[in-house]
Amino acid sequence: MPQYLVAIQHPENYELPADAEAMMRDISALNREMIAAGVRDFAGGLQPAGNAKSVRQRAGGELIISDGPYLEAKEHVGGLWLLTCADMDDAVEWARKAAVACRVPVEVREFLAGPAK
Repeated sequence: MPQYLVAIQHPENYELPADAEAMMRDISALNREMIAAGVRDFAGGLQPAGNAKSVRQRAGGELIISDGPYLEAKEHVGGLWLLTCADMDDAVEWARKAAVACRVPVEVREFLAGPAK
């Protein structure tokens, strides 16, 4: 079955909402539901984008390391789930629950199919 990334989108300078404790309970409940359904392969939250490091290769092979995210954006990935689902529709249903639990938008993307094992 295909795998899907469900990425939590935090706005720039994201701060926890006033109901942060309830949000964390909702996210924990969703994680338990995903595990019980057998779809969750991995889940994790990320530190703020301002704490990121970017690594780029210049022509000639020199690597440049800089502070912050590589792309300037108004939203950044704040966390993610890696799910194994029957199809995109199934993954989107889980993403709907994630958007409610996290109180922010989420993005769903299917992983490219790899070589047969």
